[in-house]
Amino acid sequence: MKVLIIEDDQFHATYLQEALAEALPEVTEIFHAADGVAGEEEARQGEIEAIVMDLQMEHRNGIEAARTIWAERPQSRILFWSNYADDAYLRGIAQVVPEESAYGYVLKTASRDRLKLALRAVLVEAQIIVDREIHRLQKRGTEPRTRLDDSEFDVLIDLALGLQDKSIAERRGMSLRTVQNRLLSLYDKLGVSSDLDEHLTLNKRVRALNRALATRTINIETLEAAQRDLKTWLAGRR
Repeated sequence: MKVLIIEDDQFHATYLQEALAEALPEVTEIFHAADGVAGEEEARQGEIEAIVMDLQMEHRNGIEAARTIWAERPQSRILFWSNYADDAYLRGIAQVVPEESAYGYVLKTASRDRLKLALRAVLVEAQIIVDREIHRLQKRGTEPRTRLDDSEFDVLIDLALGLQDKSIAERRGMSLRTVQNRLLSLYDKLGVSSDLDEHLTLNKRVRALNRALATRTINIETLEAAQRDLKTWLAGRR
């Protein structure tokens, strides 16, 4: 069994190699890539379907790398290993994982025994497994009162990129009124209104971005990926 580690921190990569050796005696080869771009190529060239991957990396984050890997090899089993339990990461994984693929999401703060259990469950037994803290985040995110649906999230991303309502409508194939309704809904779900409104005139778009970052509904990696997607969209309009 071949396993690929995609991790930009050498200390963490070595830790994973040791945990793999302890947890999975059936592993015959362990490969290492230092970022998402190299990881995609390593998975492609080595035809590797068992992967442990960091989410926060330069050049290409774990979500983007997973999207490419799964598009080419949908049977790949990927255990995401991250410092962060972010709604943005959960949403990103949900958007790219194929129905037939197994995956896991384990925090780097998890115990070594917990990590080894997750490695076997996902990479060998093809189960879906997430840390308890991440599961709580998933459960909280399913509450209609606070959960942004996909169209609201898309509008939030474009708002964060600085697009005005008309451009958002064009990019997302929505009417201008629909965009404005989505904005009102995400303002409510993000808790944009506050007691500060009694004393200050707040810019709700900026306030929404502030709340989205504070609640980790979006993160820097999400915005960087969105910026690249925006450039592709703009190029297609020319």
